[in-house]
Amino acid sequence: MLAAPFIAPFRGWTQEEKLKNWAGNLEYSTNKIDYPKSVAEVQQLVKKYNKLKVLGTRHCFNAIADSKYNFISLRDMNKVVTLDAHAKTVTIEGGMKYGELCPWLNDKGFALHNLASLPHISVAGAITTATHGSGVKNGNLSTAVAGLEIVNANGDLVKLSKDDGEKFYAAVVGLGAIGVITKVMLNIQPAFMMRQYVYTKLPLSQIKEHFDEIVSSGYSVSLFTDWQNESVNEVWIKTRVGDANSEAKKDFFGAMPATKNLHPIIELSADNCTEQMGVPGAWYERLPHFKMGFTPSSGKELQAEYFVPRNHAVDAIRAIQRMGKQIGPHLFISEIRTIDEDGLWMSPCYKQASVTIHFTWKQEREAVSKLLPVIEKELAAFNAKPHMGKLFTMPPAKLASHYKKLNDFKKIVARFDPHGKFRNDFLEKNFYGG
Repeated sequence: MLAAPFIAPFRGWTQEEKLKNWAGNLEYSTNKIDYPKSVAEVQQLVKKYNKLKVLGTRHCFNAIADSKYNFISLRDMNKVVTLDAHAKTVTIEGGMKYGELCPWLNDKGFALHNLASLPHISVAGAITTATHGSGVKNGNLSTAVAGLEIVNANGDLVKLSKDDGEKFYAAVVGLGAIGVITKVMLNIQPAFMMRQYVYTKLPLSQIKEHFDEIVSSGYSVSLFTDWQNESVNEVWIKTRVGDANSEAKKDFFGAMPATKNLHPIIELSADNCTEQMGVPGAWYERLPHFKMGFTPSSGKELQAEYFVPRNHAVDAIRAIQRMGKQIGPHLFISEIRTIDEDGLWMSPCYKQASVTIHFTWKQEREAVSKLLPVIEKELAAFNAKPHMGKLFTMPPAKLASHYKKLNDFKKIVARFDPHGKFRNDFLEKNFYGG
C-alpha cells in the first residue's frame, strides 16, 4: 500500500494501446510500460516486478527487447549528468539519444569517435546490441563506454568500469540480460570537422583488387549496392578536415564523383541526408547518413545484417553478388561497412576486425523470411554472425558457437540476475537452449 502511490504515476498504458517497434513489423507482447524519472524509481520498479524488460527507442527488428509481462522505458531520463574535460568523459542518463547528446557535446568542444546511420537511437540501446558506424580503425559504438551504472535484478545499484575486468567486458554489450542501464560514461575526444564525398558506379572488380584501399580511404566509408550489376551503386566517404585524403578525387577506382547530394537509394530525395559535396561540417553532422533534425516517425522496412571477418570480406561480398537476381526484387539497398575488433564478450567484433553486409528489405515478411536462411547458408563458410537487433534465422546452436565467451557471459549474468528477471523468450531460445 505504501508503494502504490509511488509506482502508479509512472505507468503509461491502456488496454487499447498496442506497442510496436519503429518499423511496425513487430508488435510487442504486452502494452504494460512504466516511465520512471529517477534512479530511485527504477529501483522501485525492478523490485516490484518478477519479469521485466527495458524498451529503448524500438529500433530493433526482432524480439530481443520483447516482454510478455512488463516494460520500463527511460525516455524521461535523458540528461547529461557530468562532463569531465580533464578525463575526457561524459556521463549521461540511460534514456538519452545520440541526437540529443551530440549537439550539446559539440558545443562544449568534444566529440564521440563514431555514430550510427541514424542519430535517433538511444545510447544505452545502441551499446547493448553492439550497434556500429564504420571505419577500419573505429570500433562499434559500445567501444566508447568507460563506465556503466546498472540496476540489477535485486534493485541494487551497481557501478562498473574497466577496473572491474570481466564484469565490465560482459556487461557493456549485455543484450538486455544484465539489468537496467541508468547511466553511461563515454570516452570523448576534441571536436573535429568533417567532409563527405559520394562516388557512383564503383566497378565490383575494383572491390576484388583494392578492397582494403577502398575501405581505408576515409575516416568512415560505406558502400551501397542493390546487387543488380557488376558495380557498387554509391561509395560514401567521410573524412576529417585536414587529413591527407580529405579532398575530392576526380576518379575513385573507376567510380565517378557525384554532382549533387544523393540518398543511399539513388532514386530518393536527399533532403534528409547529411550534407555531401565536400561541404565541411561538425563531426555529428557528417558521421550519420541522416540529419539530426530529421526524426523518422516510422521505417516501413525490414533489416538484417551479418558480420564477417575482414579477411573474408571480398569472398563474402562476391557470394552475395551471385544472389543478386534472387535478392533484388525484395531489397531497397545493401550497405557494406568495416568495424575494428574489440574486447567486449558479446560483441560480434570480439577479437575480430569485421566487415558487415547490411540488407534494408521491403516490408515483405514472407519473402524475406525465405531469403534469410539462404543468405546465411551462403555466408556460413565465412563464419558470419548476425546483428543481434536485426532479423536472422540462424539456429541457436550455430549462433551460440560464434561467441567464444558465451559461457563466461552467462556466469556473469547469473550474478546480476540469478532468477532470470531480465531474460525473455529471445534470450532463452538463442542462448539458454529454452
